[in-house]
Parts: sequence; structure tokens; C-alpha cells
Amino acid sequence: MRKLPARRATVKAAAIAFVSTVLVTPWLGSAPALADPAPDTVQLNADQLPPQMAEAITRDLKMSPAEYLDRAARAQQLRDYAREFRSERPDEFAGAWMNPDGKPIMAVTSPEAANAVTSAGYQTRLAPISANNLETSLDQLIGWINGLPREIATAINSVAVDALNNQLVLNVANTPAGHLLNLPTLIANIKVVLSPNGGGPVERRPMGGDTYISAATALDDAELKTVDVCSFGFNSTDAAGNALNISAGHCDPNLDKGDGKADVYLPDVRNLKASPKLGTFVRANVGGNSGLDYSVIQLSDQAVRAGMDQPSVRGANGTTLNLTGTAEPVVGAPICKSGQSSTFTCGFVVADRVETQLFTAEGESKTVRGFASSACTLGGDSGGAIVSGTLALGITSGSNAADAPNCGEANVGLAGYGGTATLGIPIRAILDDINADSGGGVGSGISVRTRPNAG
Repeated sequence: MRKLPARRATVKAAAIAFVSTVLVTPWLGSAPALADPAPDTVQLNADQLPPQMAEAITRDLKMSPAEYLDRAARAQQLRDYAREFRSERPDEFAGAWMNPDGKPIMAVTSPEAANAVTSAGYQTRLAPISANNLETSLDQLIGWINGLPREIATAINSVAVDALNNQLVLNVANTPAGHLLNLPTLIANIKVVLSPNGGGPVERRPMGGDTYISAATALDDAELKTVDVCSFGFNSTDAAGNALNISAGHCDPNLDKGDGKADVYLPDVRNLKASPKLGTFVRANVGGNSGLDYSVIQLSDQAVRAGMDQPSVRGANGTTLNLTGTAEPVVGAPICKSGQSSTFTCGFVVADRVETQLFTAEGESKTVRGFASSACTLGGDSGGAIVSGTLALGITSGSNAADAPNCGEANVGLAGYGGTATLGIPIRAILDDINADSGGGVGSGISVRTRPNAG
């Protein structure tokens, strides 16, 4: 989120740096064959990707679009196998990830479990601690952090489960308060080298990834000093056929201000007060019981007529990607994100569970839970879509490069600190939370659009 023309602090993310230790090991045996994908996980073909996104994949991931789609599909196959294995043998599952050459690996706690995983066609690693025990320890650690005095708690940037090394990792600021904690930091990430330019046809209509602005009051309010700038995420629909968009919760300028609903506008840079209204925030959440950062925008008829009933996202008014389903984060899976500031940029999932703190202008701390990637994200990209292949993966919440002028400078400035890092909020968890809290009203039965005029 960005503020124009002056900063009006609402919710500010703590600096984010994430675990990204990717194990390089030889692949033993052949990769398991891809099963027939579920209807909501079908990917597009490489030649159907927008040119701007294909360029970002080649530039940032150093792989072809076809390799990107194949690796994304294999990551979801691994996720499905790991979930089933964990449900059957919870004390023996210790994590799953994709290694740098795209091969799936699963960690287990016993030789018997390793034999079962190997028989299924996956490489295995033995680990001393199960994923359940690591996550229990993570919850206990978060409780301890929340009980610390604020001047000490603010020195802890994030805590993550590092399945590859079977441990928890705290990222602590290099400050006197951080030194008092006497806790180690792990600084490593996959560096993304970016360059400008794009290509391909551009559709002149609003969609996911494009800019929107919002304010606590009407744009023509004489007392209005600033507006918030964010990015649309995923176009969605609910059981009643309401046209919705999922973005970031901290983009709502009236977050935690009772029933005050803020409107959303397509910015008219020549006359800001004349910006056409595209919708209204009807729900916004940051932290709380779910630990998620998301908002629901009910789109206006004007927005729908303009094309926001389409299953599409793009990067900063560039070329368009049509979504085909949803996915879940898997360590090592390739991802790309869209946003109005940094356009399409790509990276890898470097942690599938991360918890960090967001601080309100009043100093209130909120714990936010999501996944980490190495994609570059700038201020104003908040709420934008994150995809794996052509599947919706999550929306952008925060970044360690939010104040950088561009991704090129972000990569140079952050190279010594592990490179760029982005916090994403998983889309399936968002959809479940919206549906659970809808009370049968707006958002009940919500789903990401995967075809025009769905619902």
C-alpha cells in the first residue's frame, strides 16, 4: 500500500526476511508421474501465458515458461501426496518441498515411512522432529513473542518453520534490542535479477493487478489529505452471484473503525476527485484468530461492465493472465506476482508458513500468518495476485522492499540481507475464512473466478 500525496500511517509491516535454505541434493530415481489434475488445478499451456509474464519467468527464474508450468504442477501434486501422508501418519511427516532442479522431496521421521515415500516415487530425508511438533513449538514461540514488551517484540521481524533444516528460525533486527535477545538470524534468499520492458497486447480495462485508490472519506471531502494506493487481487463470486475482488486487509483505510465502509476507485490522475467508483470494502481482516491479511471488495455494476467479472490478472496495466484454479504454497515451487508498482515479477516459495507482526498507527501489534517468496514486491503492490503456474496462490501482504523505487535498486540494496522477500496470504485459507464468517450473506460460497461471468 502507498499513500498519496502524504503518508498517513495505518498499518505498517515489520521488515520481512525469510528462510530460504534450499537443499541441493542428487535426484535418486525418476520423478513420479503426474496424476490427472483436479478440475480446479488445471494449468494453461505455455503459449497461453501473457508475453509480459513469460518474460518475467525467463528473467527472474531462469527457466522456460513450460518448465515453470511443469514445476508448478508437480508442486501441487507433492502437496496433495504430503497432505494424504500426513493425515495417515501424522507423527512421521516432517515436511515437503521442491529442490532447486524441481524434484519433489519429503522428510519423514522413521525408516519405515521413508520406504513408503520412496515406493511412491519421491526422494526422502530423515528428520528428528515431526512437522506437528515443529508447528506446536511455533505456536508456543509466537505466544512468547506476543507477551514481550513492545520495544523488544519489534526487534523480531518474523518466525518461520524451516522444514529443510527441521527447525524454527527467528529473524531478529540488528539493533541493540535484537542483540539483547541473543537469538541467531538466518539471512539467505534467492536473488532475483530484474530488468524493465514488456510486450504483448494490453487490454484497456480494470482487472486484478491494476491500481485502485481508497480513502477514509469521499474523494471530494474538503478535509481529505491522503489516499491509499493498492492493487486489485482476484476477481471472485459468491453463491448469490455477487461480483467481488479479494485484496489485502490493510488496504482498507477504515480497518477497525466500526462499520465505516471505504469506497474503491479507479484513479483518474488528471482529476483525482473525478475517479470512477469501482466498489466498496465489505470486509477487511488483519491478524485476529485467522492470522490472515485480506479484504473483500464488492464491485460496482460499472466495474462489472468494465470487465471485472473475468478470471484475469495482469501486472501494472500490462498483458493478461487468465486463471484456471487455485493452489497451495509448497517450498521450492515457482511463483509469479502481479502488482501496480512492480508489474509481473517471479520467484520461489521459500517458506510455506511464516508469522510476522503488523503494527497499526496506534502501536497495536497484529500477528499475520502466510507464506514467503523471493519475488520482488514494491509499495503499492499490496493486495495484488500471486500465482503458481496459472493457479491462484495468494495475495501480497508485505515486503522488505516496500520503500524501494524499483526492483533493480531493491535487489542491489538488499543483496547483503538475503535479497527481496514477500509475504503472501494463501488464497484457499482466505476463501475458507470469508465463507465461514459470511453468515450466509455476501461472501457465502465464495470462489475465485476461473471463467467469465461465473456464478
